[in-house]
Amino acid sequence: MRAHSCLIGLVLLSPVPLMAQSKPAPGVETRYFTSIDGLMDGNADVILKETRQGRTVTAATLDVCYPAEKDSDRKDRFVVNLTVNGATLTGTTQSIGDKLPVTVKLTRKPTGDTFEFKGQISVGQTVTDVTSTDNSDLSAAEFNDNQTTDDGITAMPKDFTEVSPEALAVKVKLDAVTDLLKGLRGKNVEIALNSLSATCEALRAGTQVININVDPERAPALLAQLKGSPGVVAAGWTSGTFDMERTLRFPAAEWRDGVKLNRDKLASAISGVLEKTLAAKPVSAKWSDNTGKLTLTFKRPSTIVPALGLTDTIEVTALPGPDKPGGSDYMMLWVGSPSTTTEDESAGPKLDLIDLSADDEESGEADETGSVDALTKQFKAQRWDADKSVWK
Repeated sequence: MRAHSCLIGLVLLSPVPLMAQSKPAPGVETRYFTSIDGLMDGNADVILKETRQGRTVTAATLDVCYPAEKDSDRKDRFVVNLTVNGATLTGTTQSIGDKLPVTVKLTRKPTGDTFEFKGQISVGQTVTDVTSTDNSDLSAAEFNDNQTTDDGITAMPKDFTEVSPEALAVKVKLDAVTDLLKGLRGKNVEIALNSLSATCEALRAGTQVININVDPERAPALLAQLKGSPGVVAAGWTSGTFDMERTLRFPAAEWRDGVKLNRDKLASAISGVLEKTLAAKPVSAKWSDNTGKLTLTFKRPSTIVPALGLTDTIEVTALPGPDKPGGSDYMMLWVGSPSTTTEDESAGPKLDLIDLSADDEESGEADETGSVDALTKQFKAQRWDADKSVWK
């Protein structure tokens, strides 16, 4: 039987109440602990819910969500109703995911305005001694105020100024996630890896949000398909690539052949502007079949040590899309910051170069070259006024 990472460090915040709240009887109060030191190296998300008659605990439920394996993003969870016998809280259950046996034996002691917990919790073959002091509790109202429910999904945005035309999100019941993902194989989409692992919030809610990137031209059709998939409870657009500081808006007619984007014409126009602002020669223009993103590559002599004849290779990504769902006479264009690598491409023996600053800071070259301003002029485009929330 697999042992879990050390049960040493109870923490935290939980996004969903353990059960529906009902109006308590007179003198009955519900209290919550959401921060208890000492379980699972501080990586657990814990709720201890107590029902009290005055100062006497009459019922308790412990809900613990934790990494299924050490240093893993996959979560497991157990919920155990505890038997209350004076200061002793005991109970047994099994974990929901891996079906491991769970045993809880705790003693609870008030210490002024806080509480102390001691005892043992075992999951599978791992037994952990718990000693936790200075634990504060919350009222039901305080607990509910701390809950978060925003899934970031906008089913039908009025435009794409707050959500991105290539970024979709689908909320699906946990037991339907695998089938939904299998159905996306071969669909020319990109799935956000970090959305594949259900969070503690998802495990408690019973639904998981999967993030998908797709060519904006194909997004509406894919969204319609997702909404009709088994287990889906919500689907729409979400935040993504588009940063309004680097986004243009301009009439679309010149850049379309009927309803389809003229990719060659658009790529040529963007490349022509960047060739001047970057002082570099265009090398290639490639479109992603998955996301509709354009990657332009340029080269120029490096000025670091001119006598060495080094070469800068510059990549700029851009993504066109509609300015709102449902069709429009305007389109938007997001342009990313240039990414530059310097290499020795001279004949004969070469220098192997490594840029140690790349991990520490992002290139500020885009603003220095004025590429976005130049593209704005070329396309006779509008820019977003963040202060007034309008195109200008």
